[in-house]
Amino acid sequence: MPFPEPQPGLVISYAYLWHHEHRAGRDEGVKDRPCVIILAVRNAATGNTIVRVVPVTHSPPDNPATAVELPQAVKRHLGLDDDRSWIVIDEVNEFTWPGFDLRPIERSTDNVSYGVLPPRLFSAVMTKLAAVWADGQGKAASRD
Repeated sequence: MPFPEPQPGLVISYAYLWHHEHRAGRDEGVKDRPCVIILAVRNAATGNTIVRVVPVTHSPPDNPATAVELPQAVKRHLGLDDDRSWIVIDEVNEFTWPGFDLRPIERSTDNVSYGVLPPRLFSAVMTKLAAVWADGQGKAASRD
């Protein structure tokens, strides 16, 4: 299966491991879900690309300050369902691209990408994410 070049804003299908699952000792995500790449950095020495992703969920956030709702127009553009969804910004998974947990999107057998968030929405996600993490609310799980 060919993998796209990882880039910030790209929405991929990924077996996301929630932080509470990671702390409980799990090393595999329970469900494949859309996730947004927020960082992709190539290590010049190894040639590897390290990626950080944030999950998309249908569950309303307990704290609205730690999530960004996906507009319906963006969900349609990405081919996602019509249910309300949020990008969770107070936790991330980090892995070496392409990693073991990329999954084909439901409507395809050879594509892991839904598409790219519009620049304005991605900018809003990153601004809110920076504030949440600067406030010490962020949690990360390494998947390598």
